[in-house]
Amino acid sequence: MNIQAEKQIRNYQMAVIFSLLFALLGFSYNVWRMEVTEQNANTRTACFELLLVLSELEQLVYAAHYDKNILEGSPRKGWVKVGLTVDLSALTTSKVEHSAIKLKETWSTHWQSITNNQQSVETIVLSIDKSRTEIKLLLQDLQ
Repeated sequence: MNIQAEKQIRNYQMAVIFSLLFALLGFSYNVWRMEVTEQNANTRTACFELLLVLSELEQLVYAAHYDKNILEGSPRKGWVKVGLTVDLSALTTSKVEHSAIKLKETWSTHWQSITNNQQSVETIVLSIDKSRTEIKLLLQDLQ
């Protein structure tokens, strides 16, 4: 084979190798980006659901305390909402999960006295607000 043909074959081989590497790099980045996007979408959905559940829990506390409505302010419904908050928080970050666990602890301590104790209501609502704040900070930080 002549030198010119060998150079052409070598150039062709180098072009093929670089094309293959470039394709693999592009594919790898695309897969990584899709994973990050999917994780962010799941986290965002969980955060929105958490905000809804927290507002329902707050409404329940107000109905129990101010309206003395045992149907809308049922502690059983409250336990379900607090449990759902903890479950959904597992799909987010450790800070949000920690605030949900703190909310559960606060609820566990004060749920029995929400109908007649203003301090219990304020403590629970403060814990709900802390959870909301963590969720909002997480939503702002998503890529």
